[in-house]
Amino acid sequence: MLQHLSIQNYALIDSLSIDLDEHLSIITGETGAGKSILLGALGLIAGNRSDSTSLNDKTKKCIVEAVFNIKNYALEDFFSTHELDYDHHTTVRREINPTGNSRAFINDTPVTLSQLKQISALLIDIHSQHETLSLQNNSFQLSIVDAVADNSAALKEYKANFNAYKLLEAELMQLKEKEANAQKESDYLLFLFNELQEANFHLNEQDKLESQLAILINAEDIKSKIASVLLALNESESSLISGLNSVKVSTNELAKFSTELQELSTRINTSFIELKDIAGELENVQDSIVFDAAKLELISERLDLLYKLQQKHRVTSIAELIAIKEDLDTKLLDFTSLENSIHKITEQLIADKKVLEKLAAALSKKRKAVISPIEKQLQQTLSELGMPNAALKIEQSDLNDLTALGKDNIVFLFSANKGSIVQELNKVASGGELSRLMLSIKSLIANSKQLHTIIFDEIDTGVSGEIANKMGIIMDKMAKTMQVITITHLPQIAAKGSSHLFVYKQEKENKTHSQIKKLNKEERVQEIAKMLSTENPTAAAIKNAKELLMN
Repeated sequence: MLQHLSIQNYALIDSLSIDLDEHLSIITGETGAGKSILLGALGLIAGNRSDSTSLNDKTKKCIVEAVFNIKNYALEDFFSTHELDYDHHTTVRREINPTGNSRAFINDTPVTLSQLKQISALLIDIHSQHETLSLQNNSFQLSIVDAVADNSAALKEYKANFNAYKLLEAELMQLKEKEANAQKESDYLLFLFNELQEANFHLNEQDKLESQLAILINAEDIKSKIASVLLALNESESSLISGLNSVKVSTNELAKFSTELQELSTRINTSFIELKDIAGELENVQDSIVFDAAKLELISERLDLLYKLQQKHRVTSIAELIAIKEDLDTKLLDFTSLENSIHKITEQLIADKKVLEKLAAALSKKRKAVISPIEKQLQQTLSELGMPNAALKIEQSDLNDLTALGKDNIVFLFSANKGSIVQELNKVASGGELSRLMLSIKSLIANSKQLHTIIFDEIDTGVSGEIANKMGIIMDKMAKTMQVITITHLPQIAAKGSSHLFVYKQEKENKTHSQIKKLNKEERVQEIAKMLSTENPTAAAIKNAKELLMN
């Protein structure tokens, strides 16, 4: 239960501190006194959005602190999981600095906003006036059924699987889009690759081809020049080899006279052998050079293809063309990998959808099981609230597609009058009827979920008189097993509280501040009498107030 609440520097509140009763606490006060401010501060504890505009003094930070007795809440595992210090008296604190940044703490340990929301959801349920309007929303109606069916764990598992499924589905769409965009590119890249693959050029081939082409084109001229060289070397009477042979014979005879002459003789002998070898090789080259028109054409075509591909790919060597071909091969493999990924994810989605369908079916089964009990319980409570002819029907239908909440469509159909056709709430329910229905639902959920603390913000809107009294009885009944805090403007409900808190304005240093105090017995009589009549209550109003407090 919420034992203590302290607020500093929030809206009209300078500093405020209150202790709360474990059963039914009533909060009243004049319009604009700051009742809704209390809810706003509690909303910060629940993890609601914060900003610097809510600060009373823009130079100081705002601090909202709530102390809960959680001895019987079985939250030890939560504290252990989040590495928090457990204490039966747990303090939840939210701080907002002048820049608008906020920090949250649980037992003085810093926590994230997500952790704050998680623990607050386990500690308090805050009903705002806006939530009554949400009752007309089908998603909210579904959440009511889930609360009674105790679907929180099953729904958490389903949502985790659904979110993973949607992420995988989005990935598949991206891959398919990439595949569609890449298809044309793939066809072109395949053409380029095949072109280079069929050409099948090898390193150093260009130099060899260009050399062969040059020889074939100049074959006659080359043979003529080789013939002249051979004539000078070997074939004329005054040839170089013949003359060198005479020199060799003479130096061989001189070699015996000195070491130096012997070395020179050796060198001349070597030159003679080398020159004869050169002449022999020239003869071989001369014999090998034969003009071949067919070979010339083949080499020319091969080089033309090479030059065309080099120009096409803007390179100047075969090595670069080979590198381009390997890069194209890699890209084409990527396209193949893309196709494989699409196939793999498609198969995974099929399997995941089967799991989702199974989880959705389990959710649906539990929902259907509680629909009839919910209808009966709500109709009974509505009858207690002065609507004996009210009819409530929960219509369930299967959706065609999976949603974030399963495959169930839940619609609350309602009629306040006997013999009237049940219709959707937004078409037939008045404000007062919605208020009574919401209280009936909160009472039902409180029993189903074993809520510890529930806070009502004028859930009595649109009702008065005996109906207000009956709403107060329902709240008092709820407060027997849980803590109920309600903000009200109706004396019939205010009289039901085991504790009564009064919110008022106070001027201090030329500024207006909101304050709160716990009323004693006499003060309660005066406050309820004012709610029954005017600022200066009549004797009849005071008597009526005493009677209300005695009931």
